[in-house]
Amino acid sequence: MATTNSTLLLTLLLAIGLGFFLRAASKDRTTVVDVHSPRPALEVLDGLTAWLTARGWCTDGGDPARQVLRFRGQVASSPALAVLLSLLGGLGAACLGLVLRQLWPLLGWWPVLLVLLGPAAGLIYRRRSQRAETLELRLIETTAAMGGSSLRLRAHRDELIALELELGPSLGLASNGELLSSPI
Repeated sequence: MATTNSTLLLTLLLAIGLGFFLRAASKDRTTVVDVHSPRPALEVLDGLTAWLTARGWCTDGGDPARQVLRFRGQVASSPALAVLLSLLGGLGAACLGLVLRQLWPLLGWWPVLLVLLGPAAGLIYRRRSQRAETLELRLIETTAAMGGSSLRLRAHRDELIALELELGPSLGLASNGELLSSPI
């Protein structure tokens, strides 16, 4: 009986872990980063705009007084991850059903039907991860001694990392390096 109880505890902990993973997979990771380029602001903005529109972002206006450009895009969920989460949810629910069956044999094989809850994990992930995102570019005043242009970017962390990796060499973009050094 002690073995079954510990197996039940471990199975419930796995279910809690799946819940936390689903929550983290759809968490908002909006970040603000300042980048500097030795190139003129117009050249940098043209390069950024072309790169963003090539990636599916649409212009969403801005605020000329604050020197802000806004872009909007739709984040899609990963179908492969949704299937994997459905399979893992089904497998975990089946394990929970088997443990419940061992603890309370009078229930018969009904607890094994918990496996039907498995696809709910994939559905929850798909629903929560598909969302509209915004990206804001703000031109920051630079001194004559600094030269070039400075921008403050506000967007999803992964998009900022892709921007820094792909456009950094061609536009001379450099930030403080926190995005690429952070493990999360």
